[in-house]
Amino acid sequence: MSANSNSESSGDGAKLGYRPVIHGIGLGLALAAGWLLLSGYFQFLLLALGAGSVVFCLWIAMRMDLIDHEGVPLHITWAALRYLPWLLWEIVKANIDVAKRVIAPSLPIAPSLFDAPVSQKTDLGQALYANSITLTPGTVSVDLDPGVIRVHALHEGAADGVLEGEMDARVSAVEGQQ
Repeated sequence: MSANSNSESSGDGAKLGYRPVIHGIGLGLALAAGWLLLSGYFQFLLLALGAGSVVFCLWIAMRMDLIDHEGVPLHITWAALRYLPWLLWEIVKANIDVAKRVIAPSLPIAPSLFDAPVSQKTDLGQALYANSITLTPGTVSVDLDPGVIRVHALHEGAADGVLEGEMDARVSAVEGQQ
């Protein structure tokens, strides 16, 4: 157990401080909301089973000492909600571009592998950036090293989209750097 026991949990999850409790409540609410959205069931028995599942998942997360600032990133919730519509729009635009290239063979496909700079400081920010690149059709994150990410692009325009740095800047804003 660390000297700062009011903000950290012990390894066995028996004693919680203020911060882990807030993160645990946030995780519990997120799990419950996700369960309700995905299941759509509102009968008492199913709600009780869902609540039991949420409590069980929280207990496991506490035992594994996963409920902390990075494991339950409540601090990025609002920034992530602003980032998500932009990312979805980028995915739609890239889908249209890839579909055009499949339908019209005259459009160039010139696969390339390149390194793009990464400005995120946390593992969470770097993972969000790498996953955002991979979710965007026409680009795939291949490798992530400190300060650089290797990306495979379907064509030069897709590579330019990553190298321009707009996605990097937006992920940094979610991470709280800007």
